[in-house]
Amino acid sequence: MRLNKGLMISALAVSAVIALAGCTDSGATTPGAEVDEEISFDAGTTMADLNEAGTITIGTKFDQPLFGLAGPDGTPEGFDIEIGKLIAAKLGIPADKIVWKEAISANREPFIQSGDVDLVIATYTINDDRKKIVSFAGPYYEAGQDILVLAGNEEGIEGPEDLKGKKVCTVTGSTSEDNILEYGAEVLPAAGYSECLEPLRTGAVVAVTTDNVILAGIADQNEGEFEVVNAPFTQEPYGIGLALDDTDFRDFINDVLEESYEDGTWDAAWDATAGKVLDLPTPPAVDRY
Repeated sequence: MRLNKGLMISALAVSAVIALAGCTDSGATTPGAEVDEEISFDAGTTMADLNEAGTITIGTKFDQPLFGLAGPDGTPEGFDIEIGKLIAAKLGIPADKIVWKEAISANREPFIQSGDVDLVIATYTINDDRKKIVSFAGPYYEAGQDILVLAGNEEGIEGPEDLKGKKVCTVTGSTSEDNILEYGAEVLPAAGYSECLEPLRTGAVVAVTTDNVILAGIADQNEGEFEVVNAPFTQEPYGIGLALDDTDFRDFINDVLEESYEDGTWDAAWDATAGKVLDLPTPPAVDRY
């Protein structure tokens, strides 16, 4: 069973997430995204270098259900992970040769700039400030910022306007932090969204805010404790971060994304992860800026 787009949390959805976490093979490849073994690239391109190396390092979140959550063996699972596998497969790299490096909101640009990772796929919103530092392929998904409160919503929070002067938890360095500050909220910063849950439970904050799909995953994994207000107030296009001005690599990834939209592998990646809980969305058009 899938949740409707209002992100109402159901017991069946919780069961689906738990089942997914228990049975997903983090080394498996999305159906239809088999490794391309008969492939070559122009010498000197990032694609050629990665293909020759036979491995790729991808930064992703480890604490976000449905998109990037570390499994029992420490390997992350989720929609972002499957997108990474799709790209790796088109580079001739199997899933078990991907090195997953935990990326939090504050270190995504530094990881790319330093070369610690080849890509960042981590619920990473494309915006103009970030595009001055790194390049983006995509978007491959569009979310919207929303608000998570305790079940019952006794504070009566219906939107960001109700958070003026109140303490709210979100992640340092995220667009969510910038957005909620504009509404006059007092931010309790955290390194990851999992760190926001105990302050919400104890009343140290009245809400947690970030993208709606992330909040839905958190609510699903904590049955009966939290609810999503379901009042998205931004558009958050998720992109794939890579080195600034690596146009060839960006174009390659955009080609992979568009092909996955057409051949159904994007749908399969969604259905294998976030689609266990959320309705299948329409993939956004890539921005070939």
